[in-house]
Amino acid sequence: MMRRQCAFRSATGKPCRAAPLRDGEFCLMHSPEHAQDVQEARKLGGKRRKREVALAGAYDFEGLDDVNGIRRILEIATLDTLAMENSIPRNRTLTYQAQVALKGLEVGDTEERLAALEQAVHGRRGEPTITVFEEDQALLEAGEEESK
Repeated sequence: MMRRQCAFRSATGKPCRAAPLRDGEFCLMHSPEHAQDVQEARKLGGKRRKREVALAGAYDFEGLDDVNGIRRILEIATLDTLAMENSIPRNRTLTYQAQVALKGLEVGDTEERLAALEQAVHGRRGEPTITVFEEDQALLEAGEEESK
């Protein structure tokens, strides 16, 4: 069975690869009946992106891709919660944020320890830096021979 494709062609003649609407020959983006809706959606999308950039700048927030970004968003949420009127829900939120922060510190500490261990084992060039003593080497070789 052949997949239906939007009938729109670009100025260079390339076809749109989207599926057409159920009762039409064009996809939503190229359907003449939906042109006004698509234009409004694009306008709102642009406003959202501008708003996201403005908020990221105002809060000095760079994303959730690393531990610092996650810590920053938790810090923002905690400060906003502290600014609220004292209440049981506010206190529950603060307690939850403290739990999340503790877990984040634990994960960060584990990552640091793992990195230190990997550094100790592999060194800067990826070569093992652990010293194998002659007695240990003999035991390792004896174990390899037994396994054969």
